[in-house]
Amino acid sequence: MKRSREQEDVLARRRAELIIQVQAGRLSATAAAAKMGVSRKTYYKWEQRGLSGIVAGLKEGEPGRRMAPRDPEKESLQREVEQLRKQQGVQEQLQRIREVLQAEVVSKPKGSATKKKGGASGHDPESHG
Repeated sequence: MKRSREQEDVLARRRAELIIQVQAGRLSATAAAAKMGVSRKTYYKWEQRGLSGIVAGLKEGEPGRRMAPRDPEKESLQREVEQLRKQQGVQEQLQRIREVLQAEVVSKPKGSATKKKGGASGHDPESHG
């Protein structure tokens, strides 16, 4: 039968108490192993793990909040979403340009679509006469 998280926590605390008693010289490793119901070899394995955990937990860490673990699939999807948003923005701009051009074509009088040579004076510099 699988233990609950609470039962696991109680068991881990009990192991920690026994390891501390052994480290303080109040209890032998053999006695602690017997109280845990394991061999001395297993006791020493747990002791090493527990003491390593204490050391790791007491090291000075980097200031600030820890970075969230990287998820390559999530990062890839985020890049894809950003790319699609850019493409959508370009498509929306193209649509607005089409609408503006369409509105200009519809609103201009029929003859104003062609430009006369020579500008405002009407003089054609290429004509010879």
